[in-house]
Amino acid sequence: MRLTYFSVENFKNFSKLFYIDFSKVKDYGFNTSCLKDNIIKNAIIYGKNAVGKTNFGFALFDITYHLVDKLKDPRVLINYLNADSEKKEASFCYKFQNKNDVFVYSYRKTNAEHLTYECLSVNGKLVFSFDFQEGKGDFSHLSEFGLNTLNWKYRDKDISLIRYMANNLALSSDHPIMKIMNFVNGMLWFCSFGNGNQYVGFSSKLEQIPDFIIKEGYVAEFQDFLNQNGVNESITKAVNPDGSSSLYFKHKRLIPLSMASSGTNALIAFFYWYKHSKGISFLFIDEFDAFYHYELAENIVKLLRDKIPVQAVLTSHNTSLMTNRFMRPDCYFILTADKIVSLPYATDRELRQGHNLEKLYMNGEFDE
Repeated sequence: MRLTYFSVENFKNFSKLFYIDFSKVKDYGFNTSCLKDNIIKNAIIYGKNAVGKTNFGFALFDITYHLVDKLKDPRVLINYLNADSEKKEASFCYKFQNKNDVFVYSYRKTNAEHLTYECLSVNGKLVFSFDFQEGKGDFSHLSEFGLNTLNWKYRDKDISLIRYMANNLALSSDHPIMKIMNFVNGMLWFCSFGNGNQYVGFSSKLEQIPDFIIKEGYVAEFQDFLNQNGVNESITKAVNPDGSSSLYFKHKRLIPLSMASSGTNALIAFFYWYKHSKGISFLFIDEFDAFYHYELAENIVKLLRDKIPVQAVLTSHNTSLMTNRFMRPDCYFILTADKIVSLPYATDRELRQGHNLEKLYMNGEFDE
């Protein structure tokens, strides 16, 4: 299943409707591995500082706050609604493509965990809609989707109806409700600034990366991964005085892995999530190359494009990645104060494989 469309309104700096359409693709004959089933699989979002790239990622992952119990970022809870708007709710809409089926899930909230409205349709047919404030909705089609045996009497009035249905009915894995829940359960947003590994979604607990590498027997593979990406270090496992094991850079005197540079720490975090990629449904990496050398950034883009089937969205300021050598014009997006748009739809010029996208961008070709 793929996310094909997302919109948000009145959330943080997005006062009006902003949307991204992953199904809006051109007929380019190159870098087709950036697409899956004619839906964008790999994308990079560019934008000036403070325009809202991080907030757009938070908006995309708002769905995880009420559907699943995963790690959250406290920044989402602060100034949730747009500070200049008089509207009392933020609005979100997700469109998913599952083979020939289209699921549209929309909702409104007053904060990250307080729903005021929820609606689901499948292939254009309403499954349900519900207004939490009025306590009324349209449930006339539930029986057509095998959802009419629910006991509503003991439902928590604040819980999502989709979540309630998933938790209280024996639905098959192919049911639209379960498809959506499984997709959201596998969504991951992460960044790796300094020595941290900050993330939203996917897991409900923090795990030390060295502990994971040791436990899963990935020490040799981890060293090879670092070496292949320009970190020419040998890695060894050593026992600490308390009996636990840790990873070290192997020199005459062992250096703890925690002493790695910011760039190496970012690469370590990427390796950790790369080894979880089979369970990830949608990946958003914020400022993914903030500490990377340009060659390493290129390696990561190519790895995500060619080796990982996950739908992945990156944010970056690195314009050297804006080239047809790595992806296609319809996979590069520009976020401004007014909208988010891919390169072919930001210019009247017919973009071709031979065009220098970075040069066009720097020369203002894609400006308003």
